[in-house]
Amino acid sequence: MAPFGKIYSYPNNLRVHRALIIADLNGLEIEVPTSFATGQTNKAPEFLAKFPLGKVPAFESADGFYLTESVAIATYIAKSGPKAGQLLGTDAKTQALITQWAFFAEGELFQNGFIPIAMTALKIYPLDEQRFKTHVVGLERDLKYLEVALQGGKKHLVGDKLTLADLTVTSVLYYAFKYLVDAELRKDLPNLVAYIQAFADVPEHKKYYGELELCETRLSGKQS
Repeated sequence: MAPFGKIYSYPNNLRVHRALIIADLNGLEIEVPTSFATGQTNKAPEFLAKFPLGKVPAFESADGFYLTESVAIATYIAKSGPKAGQLLGTDAKTQALITQWAFFAEGELFQNGFIPIAMTALKIYPLDEQRFKTHVVGLERDLKYLEVALQGGKKHLVGDKLTLADLTVTSVLYYAFKYLVDAELRKDLPNLVAYIQAFADVPEHKKYYGELELCETRLSGKQS
C-alpha cells in the first residue's frame, strides 16, 4: 500500500511521534524522510514552494495536500482513518474538550515543559536563568492542573478511551518527567505519575518514545 503521506522534520521531534502513533492506530503509513537537514531542506526553494514559512513538522499527502502546524497535522491524520471517532470525539462537547487539551499541550505545557530542557540538556536556546525559572514555576502549575483532572484514577483525559488529548499531553510529559519532574515533585502527583506510566507501558508508545525515564533531580537552570 502506498504511503498516506510524508512528514518532514528533524529527528526525534515529539510532535512527529504523536502523529505517527495516530497513523499506526488508523492503519496509515507515514513516511519521514531521513534526508531532511534543518536549515537546508526547509530553506530550499522547492520546500518553500509547498510550505512558505519553512516550518516543521510539515505534512505532504500522497495526493498533494500540504499542511503545517502539528495539531492540524495530527487532527487530519486522526480524521483519515477508522479511529477518527475515538481520537477526536463524536459530539460537540467531547470534541471541544479534546481540542482544549491539545491547545493546552501545544501552548502552555510545551512552553513550560520543553523550553527549559531546550535551554539546558538540548542546548537549542541560550540559557536564561530567569526564563528557566519562570517556565519551571509554570510547569509546576500545569502539573497540578493535570493532577486534579486525573482525580479518581482516570486513565484518560477525555472519556474512557485514548484520544488526541492524551497523545498531545503525554508527548510533552515524556520529556518533562525525564528532565524536570523530579522525585520530590512526583510525591504530590500520584494520579499523573500513574497516568504517564500506563502510557509508557503501551508498545506503540515505546516504539517512538522509548522507555519512560524518571529523573531523581531536575535540571539546573543556573549558569555553570
